[in-house]
Amino acid sequence: MRVAKWGNSLAIRLPANLVAELEIREGDNIEVVPTSKGKLEVSADERRRKALESMRRLAVPMPPGYKFDREEANARGPLEPVDGSKSGTAAD
Repeated sequence: MRVAKWGNSLAIRLPANLVAELEIREGDNIEVVPTSKGKLEVSADERRRKALESMRRLAVPMPPGYKFDREEANARGPLEPVDGSKSGTAAD
């Protein structure tokens, strides 16, 4: 692979066989980390997918017919933390 200038950075093109092996597409994020003896390890960046999976597991189902009302939510004011501490205040 040839290294090329791209703005103030350097870039490489990934060969089609590597793209197919990693199952990546244009716009996907990849992770490139140095290994021993000046080699690079390329892998698909799984952080976003894992974060979305974690959020989906934490999701609470809404009751049937529930509709979010932004104005009603804003009228209630900010939520208090469950542990009773004040959020956004400096520690003494």
